[in-house]
Parts: sequence; structure tokens; C-alpha cells
Amino acid sequence: MTEVSTIGLDLAKSVFQVHGADASGAVVFRKTLRRARVLEFFRDLPRCFVAMEACGGAHHWAREIGRLGHEVRLIPPIYVKPFVKRQKNDASDAEAICEAAQRPTMRFVAVKSESAQASAAIFRTRDLLVRQRTQLINAVRGQLTEYGLVAAKGTANLPRLLALVDEPGSDLPQATRAMLDVLIGMVMMLAEQISALDREIARRAKEEDMPSRLMTIPGVGPITATAIAALAPPVETFHKGRDFAAWLGLTPVQRSTGGRQKLGATSKMGERTIRRLLIIGAAALVRQTSRREPPPGSWLARMLARKPRMLVITALANKMARTVWALLAHNEVYRAPAVAAT
Repeated sequence: MTEVSTIGLDLAKSVFQVHGADASGAVVFRKTLRRARVLEFFRDLPRCFVAMEACGGAHHWAREIGRLGHEVRLIPPIYVKPFVKRQKNDASDAEAICEAAQRPTMRFVAVKSESAQASAAIFRTRDLLVRQRTQLINAVRGQLTEYGLVAAKGTANLPRLLALVDEPGSDLPQATRAMLDVLIGMVMMLAEQISALDREIARRAKEEDMPSRLMTIPGVGPITATAIAALAPPVETFHKGRDFAAWLGLTPVQRSTGGRQKLGATSKMGERTIRRLLIIGAAALVRQTSRREPPPGSWLARMLARKPRMLVITALANKMARTVWALLAHNEVYRAPAVAAT
């Protein structure tokens, strides 16, 4: 049998599809494997290049197959889709993964270690709890609106909601008040859990070198710094800061043709957790700067004078992302640039 060079592995819950090709791209075999036989199959193969889509469980299988001596690469699913021929099924997907992996310009996803995935779990958990808290607060606001009691949005106005529920002179029925007490109790429980996670994140940010250096950047706090350390791939993955900003989805979409450059809205194609945290930090920095009047001649002052506020926030988040890459690539701390004289 011809020696296999590249294998496309389509992951699933129970039944996996394998597509093997030689160095020229010709098909060597197509197989269907049960989950329990995947590692046994790759253990008996000579060392080769194994490609998978970067989906749920992909990092686990990449580590396990990599321990058997194979070179494993993960491909973003959006880059595999153009290689699927007509009908979509597991065999076609495995073949498309194999063909995509053989392209010389293909981009791959860095395989995460178990510790990196464990560090990322705290942010996934925190995001889930924050969303649940927001849903519960909105449920309380909606119920109170039915009785003519209105409070502003946001967690900062939670005390106002509590005051409306506990107000003695309100016309809330007892059954509604009891239901609202249940919702508020769940909100307070989630708030305590989120505070505990925030304390853990702040502790890690102070003890670890990378987050502590990232926190020297204006607008980057403990949560953002620790998220970058946990979720971002190694800095060597990117050749320059612009590549890191593009990976986060902070660059505009290009719709250029015929030599005419046309840029659209922000792509939002990348790591959304870090992108959202950078935009929140940039928004806080713009709000703070607007209140205190930015230094004349500074980049932020010039941008605020001639550009819409949200565009300035996105541009500042992009600038922060490139600064993050520079600090990580050169192992330095942030130094504020000199303001040009007016």
C-alpha cells in the first residue's frame, strides 16, 4: 500500500471519519472508526501529518494523537468549507480537511495544553454567570414594568430594583412579590460567585509576570490581562501587532476589487472574549479622557475631535491590541509616548 502522508480526521461524538492521502494528494484509504479505536488506529500508523477542524474536543485529540508521534494541526472550520465537494457528509468533510491541510498557505490554530484550557475555563464560567445574572435582572425589570414600576438598565441600578420590590406602599401582589424574591435571591447568589471569580482573576494577575506587565497598558485591567494570558496563542504565532489585532477581529472587512480599496465595518472574526474586554477597556478610557480633557496634540485628542465616539473606541482597542503584542514580543512594560508639542 502507498505510504500515507496526510490524514484528514473528521471528529464526532461516536463515529469518526478518516481520509488518508499520499504526498501527491491521491487517496490512500477512507475509514470509519468508533471512538474507542481512534488512538489504536493512529498508534499503528507510521508518523504522518494529521489535520482536524478546530472544534469541540479537537485540542484533546490533537494532544493525544501528538503523543503517538504524529504532527497534528488544527484548521479553522471556515477554511475547510471551500474544499467540500457538493454533498456534505462525514466522508466529504474528512476529505476536505485533508485537502485543506495540504495547501501551502493554509493557516492553522495552535494546539492548547491542558493547563491553558483550564485557565480559560474561568473566563468561560464568568461569562456564563454574567449572562445569567443579566437575564435574571431583566426578568425582574420586566415583571415590575407590568405593575408600572420602572428602573433603569444595568447592574448599577440593581439597588433601585430591590427598593421597588421591598417598597411597602407598592401594589405588588403577594404572589408576584414572592416570585421576585426568588429571582433576586438568584441574582445575589450569582453576584457573589462572580465576585469570587474576580478575586481569583485579580490574584493571578498580581502573581504572574505576563498579566502584571500587560496591566501597565492604560485600559487593560486584571480581567483583560489574565484573559490574554490564558486565551491568546503564543506571541510567536503572529509576525506583527497588526496580525494579532486581525486575529481578534478588530480590523475592518475588506471588499476591495479592481485595485480600488474599500473597507467595511469591523470584522469581529476572532477571539471574542479578548476583543470584548479590549473594547470595554477602550470605552472606559475614552470616557475618562473625555471628562478630564485629553492632552492637546495626543492621538486620542485628535481622534475625538474629528471621528465618531464608537469609531474612536474601536480604533483605540485596535491600538491596545498592537501594544499588547509589542509588550509580549519584546518582554517589556508599557511606556507612555511623548505628546507632540502644539
